[in-house]
Amino acid sequence: MKQINAMMAGTVVEVLVAPGHDITAGQDVLIIESMKMQLPITAEVTGKISEVKVAAGDFVNEGDVLMLLA
Repeated sequence: MKQINAMMAGTVVEVLVAPGHDITAGQDVLIIESMKMQLPITAEVTGKISEVKVAAGDFVNEGDVLMLLA
């Protein structure tokens, strides 16, 4: 199963997709705030979101799984 991981530690500001959404490589799926900057997390592969493991306000560490793709 494919997954999308956090590239750095920070707080989730906004989740841009939900389970069942089709995404394409290069699409922004989540916004993380780190060091007072808002950074988009971009999908590296095309697929369908099967599970979102975080919500706005959650703190994530580098490498944490954010979403699973079918």
